[in-house]
Amino acid sequence: MKADRLLSILLLLQARGGIPATELAAQLEVSVRTIYRDVEALSAAGVPVWAERGRNGGVRLLPGYRTDVTGLTSDEARALFVLAADGAHKALGLGGSIASALRKVMAALPPDHRPVAERTSERILVDPVRWMQGRSSDVELGELQRAVFTDRRLRLRYRRSGEAEAGEYTVDPYGLVSKAGVWYLVADRDGAPRLFRADRVQAAAVAEEPVRRRPGLGLAEVWTALRDGVERVPDEVRVRCRVRSERLDMFLRIQSAHLAGPPVDRGDGWAEVELAFRAVRAARALLVFGADVEVLTPASAREELTAAAAEVTRLYGGGGDGAGRG
Repeated sequence: MKADRLLSILLLLQARGGIPATELAAQLEVSVRTIYRDVEALSAAGVPVWAERGRNGGVRLLPGYRTDVTGLTSDEARALFVLAADGAHKALGLGGSIASALRKVMAALPPDHRPVAERTSERILVDPVRWMQGRSSDVELGELQRAVFTDRRLRLRYRRSGEAEAGEYTVDPYGLVSKAGVWYLVADRDGAPRLFRADRVQAAAVAEEPVRRRPGLGLAEVWTALRDGVERVPDEVRVRCRVRSERLDMFLRIQSAHLAGPPVDRGDGWAEVELAFRAVRAARALLVFGADVEVLTPASAREELTAAAAEVTRLYGGGGDGAGRG
């Protein structure tokens, strides 16, 4: 642990030049006395570092001193190469940069760590898109990024869900979030938090005015509140159904977003599963499983599926206009 701590001190000093001993102690979770002992150890090893005691004292590194030692352990190197596999860098225009950075890291790794890192990039693939959702189309995040990093307001032409025409909005961005393969802009509109799907942005322009975020709030806090609001079902409909055991795994994968509890094996070749829907009509999605799924309760959900099945029967059983029949 001491070797890791010494390296951490050296890397922090390379980044900042000088740091108060109390701050280093807090970051590394040790005492100030331990920090001073570590500084003496670094100095004895030939690192041009020294400590200045007193109220305004701190730990300093000779300006311009650099080390090529990365200090990465085998697991740390592996973690970097897994991180590079999530696809977010390409969407942000950083695909080439992450590849170049990893090449530099690979060159700096100790020789015995390199095979592990290489195998990680060959053996681990991260696909952020959930099953049955397809692949979202590529989005252009350039102007959204520019507004986020320059702290400027953003003017959007944006098509909201369920609306045919796009509207014009001026928003105050907090940042960008990638969730399950979909990019979102988190922003305030008229002082209230909003989510904007990046693939529904038809045009974006960075304004000259500085951003007007609500004080004391950051991206993480606003995103958490918005996410919880989306996931919270105010008046959910609980639907209990039985599923054939051989289809249960696929059923659980497809309906994972609606699961209200673990499945219960009935011991007769069926399992009971409880789902939560926003509306009774949403239970119609269960018809895709045919006779492998039966809704047990509530009665309103059974009636909804009965009505949907009757509509399909009329369409294909002679009640339609004859289109498609020979």
